[in-house]
Amino acid sequence: MMRKSLVLLLLVCFLTCFLTTILSATAQDDAKPTAAKPADTPAPEPNTKASDRVEAAGTVLDEIQAAPDQRIPEEVLASAECVAVVPSLLNGGFMFGGRYGKGVASCRTPRGWSAPAFFTIGGGSFGLQIGAQATDVVMLIMNKGGMDNLLSSQFKLGADASAAAGPVGRHAAADTDWKMRAQVLTYSRSRGLFAGLELNGAVIKEDKGSTREFYGRMVPFKTSLKGDIEAPKAAYPFLSTLAKWALEAAK
Repeated sequence: MMRKSLVLLLLVCFLTCFLTTILSATAQDDAKPTAAKPADTPAPEPNTKASDRVEAAGTVLDEIQAAPDQRIPEEVLASAECVAVVPSLLNGGFMFGGRYGKGVASCRTPRGWSAPAFFTIGGGSFGLQIGAQATDVVMLIMNKGGMDNLLSSQFKLGADASAAAGPVGRHAAADTDWKMRAQVLTYSRSRGLFAGLELNGAVIKEDKGSTREFYGRMVPFKTSLKGDIEAPKAAYPFLSTLAKWALEAAK
């Protein structure tokens, strides 16, 4: 009997030591630093689409002004208070049917061209119907009245602000009355043709969704266009192009 008790006691001691060893090894493994997991692919910047529009607007303006004879006249661009560009983000339906596009604008400030403001444009007759064709639209706000309308973040061309097709060429003809005709001069480029375009009836509104994407928060039209906010680096493709051509036009 005593012998059986001794065997049982030895067995219990053996199991206890075995379990203690296992638990100790497990604890040491848990204490070891684990290998770092591979970093996930960085998520796209939240302002990707808005930044693409800013870059496209710069490209549109650069291509238009690089043309020798089919461009915005230097006198007109030099006099503009603000410049707005609608790149051909929407193919088909912009000038026919849907009549809808998205653009970006900047205004002159004492420190240079302002941080970009994002807007939508839609409705109205839009003059010449170009159809299902990629179309770029450029609008120049020529005076304080037009700028005040733009700063209101919503206005209708031809009603709240007078609009007219702008002159085309390296220089505006001496007999044109573009300075007196409208608060907003408008242009379009389609199939390589750049010309003045009637946009009466079109409604311009602040694009709040794109604004939040680009700035990470809501920035009112007035805050950006009056120069009350610093332009982020993503704005440079448009602003640097605008500054380049405005400076050349002013010479």
